[in-house]
Amino acid sequence: MRPDQKLLERLYLKTHSCFRKGGDYLAANGEGIFQYTHSKMLFRAIPAFALCVLASFAQTRGTPRTRPVIRGRTHAVSSMKPEGTQVADRILREGGNAFDAAVAGQAVLGLVDANNNGIGGDAMLLLYDAKSRRVVSIDAEGTAPKLATIEWYRANAGGKLPDSDGLLSATVPGVVDAWYVLLDRWGTMTFEQTLAPAIEMAERGFPMNDKLAGAIAGSKKLRKYPSSLRNYFPLPGGQSVKAGDIATFPALARTMKRLVEAERAAGSQGRRAALRAARDEFYKGSIAREMARFSEENGGLFRYEDFASYSARVEEPVMTTYRGYAVYKNSSANQGPAELIALNLLEGLDPKAMGHNSAAYIHASIEAMKLAMADRDKYMADEQFVRIPWQGLLSKEYAAERRKLIDPVKASPDFRPGAAEKFAPGFPEVNRPADVDVQSSEGQNGDTSYIAVADRDRNIVSFTPSLHNGFGTNVVMGELGFSFNCRGDYFSLVPGHANALAPGKRPRTTLQSTIVLKDGAPAMVMGSPGGDDQCMRTMQTFLNMAEFGMDPQRAIEAARWSTRSFPMSYWPHRMYRGEASVEDRVPEAVRDALRKKGHLLKVTGSWSLGMNAAIAIGENGVLHAGADPRVDAYALAW
Repeated sequence: MRPDQKLLERLYLKTHSCFRKGGDYLAANGEGIFQYTHSKMLFRAIPAFALCVLASFAQTRGTPRTRPVIRGRTHAVSSMKPEGTQVADRILREGGNAFDAAVAGQAVLGLVDANNNGIGGDAMLLLYDAKSRRVVSIDAEGTAPKLATIEWYRANAGGKLPDSDGLLSATVPGVVDAWYVLLDRWGTMTFEQTLAPAIEMAERGFPMNDKLAGAIAGSKKLRKYPSSLRNYFPLPGGQSVKAGDIATFPALARTMKRLVEAERAAGSQGRRAALRAARDEFYKGSIAREMARFSEENGGLFRYEDFASYSARVEEPVMTTYRGYAVYKNSSANQGPAELIALNLLEGLDPKAMGHNSAAYIHASIEAMKLAMADRDKYMADEQFVRIPWQGLLSKEYAAERRKLIDPVKASPDFRPGAAEKFAPGFPEVNRPADVDVQSSEGQNGDTSYIAVADRDRNIVSFTPSLHNGFGTNVVMGELGFSFNCRGDYFSLVPGHANALAPGKRPRTTLQSTIVLKDGAPAMVMGSPGGDDQCMRTMQTFLNMAEFGMDPQRAIEAARWSTRSFPMSYWPHRMYRGEASVEDRVPEAVRDALRKKGHLLKVTGSWSLGMNAAIAIGENGVLHAGADPRVDAYALAW
């Protein structure tokens, strides 16, 4: 055998790649390649195989990581900003558990990643409680004001939802109640202890990071509102703080201090009563009254009762199995279950045999996600308002039926929701209108933050907080120092649609978290900001580990794909028929094959499709943490 043949065979044995046949790149397993190699036919007859192996090797095992995987035995944290990770690590070192650390870390993320999340945001959380050995979902999505109706927006807003601008695009903040639920049910620390780092940073100052400085300086919306100007442009001449300079946010520090003061005042009644007093200061006390007054004075629909009646929901998650793993997602009012639907579809197509990032694999993944997102649009919403046929949606039988729609050689541009209720005995037929726009101009997408924590007892928290789009509504609420999320623009104004606007309803959001168990024990936790792309990013991270044997850092750094060939979550729910994207690290040969299958392919920058964080727990108990170099994410472990 020639030396170059030996090299290529060795490279193949380290990866799962593809070979060319009839213009397509098809999967080949290790056994098949070994047989071809020793028949001395493969490399002479199919020279394109060499390029495919080398390209795949470069994407996975062969390219050095830009960062190392971070390993520890006691605890691990990974979040979207180094400060959030450091503070959570500090809490764990001081004796707090994962739930305490998640609160402290996210409070700091709300400061240093303020354009993406904060006190006025919403959130989805998954947690693993080591004591009860259960996965729990916390739905801290905001609710629509009780004055918000489809009829009101038709009569007063031209039948449109504002595009991430102004109080009419907002929902009630849910993050503070998420903090309370974590601390009250599972934590060991107080609001005073967990908020201390964020208060200190907001009051005394922190070095402004490049991305936040750029987001503030470049925002035209923030400059529209006097309260936002005071908060974000405090320098002479209405200038914002530059990257590297010290930034303070005294109004936000005062607001957080009010929570702590309420807790202290109720301290004699015990820890639980004190935690409740801090929470109620925000939703029923003077802060709630200030939010309500500012809303009414500035054209918003929020009133005191909207805050006083709000509560985050503790729910059972939904789950599917995938090749020995139990993959958990939040259930109501989010898109997370769409990933489970896509995994069920892919499980029957054997991604490992297709080869990592081969055309066959990327094509199948995109087509599976299109079908899953069509079901997302038809079925998923706030379960307080609609029934969801989970038994059918997540069944392997439904997946087998839907899998028949995936053509291995042709991409579909169509919107194709299924009939999952037929696989849920006794569930009535679901006949809901669609809300799909294929003609509007491109709208905003939005962003989010994320933190994952695992502690010494293997309690796990996956916390996805958000303002939805840059600075949410962009309206700082008076002198409180924060703006609301603008998640209200996710609602549909089509009556009868699953996600149709209704007073007190939660929108179906893009926020989602992932916890994976194996043999009943935690194996992985992961999450990703990124609007509608979140499920695609976490699914690729999971499959990179579960199918292709990557550690979390390699799984995060691997080249990625995406699609928008389904109705976007945000108004006006545009669908980009047939569109798919890949990072330019995906080989040109694979891109050509995808185009031949009919994908309207966009090629993005080498490091453009991801904002991921993940922690894996090895069978020996070692924690392996990864963080995305595409953004400012960082991981720590001990």
